[in-house]
Amino acid sequence: MLLLTIRTDKPEAEIGLYNDNTQITYVAWEAHRALAETLHQKIADTLVSAGSELKGIQGIVAYQGPGSFTGLRIGLTVANALADSLAVPIVAQQGEQWIRDGVTRIIAGETDNLALPEYGAPVHITAPKK
Repeated sequence: MLLLTIRTDKPEAEIGLYNDNTQITYVAWEAHRALAETLHQKIADTLVSAGSELKGIQGIVAYQGPGSFTGLRIGLTVANALADSLAVPIVAQQGEQWIRDGVTRIIAGETDNLALPEYGAPVHITAPKK
């Protein structure tokens, strides 16, 4: 079972490919403010380097947080959009063992249907300045 993992809660973003519990490849890069521009290409490049393609993904594990509001929002939006368009399960996980726990859940047939963020604190949204 080919699984994609996505973590975007900090300036260094991470994606990985797993065959069940076995890591095929894992890539980290300094995405910072270029996350929205680089995430899709990094996923595509990682799939190509592993000899696979987007339609081969059978599940997605996304890091849920806590972390950066914008980083989590971008990463989880991409993860949710991919899961929906590919009709594959998605799980959101927290903690140091987020990949292991998420992969275990996917293999067991679980899905969250929608990965929601955990920011770690209330979101503070200010009114726009005129």
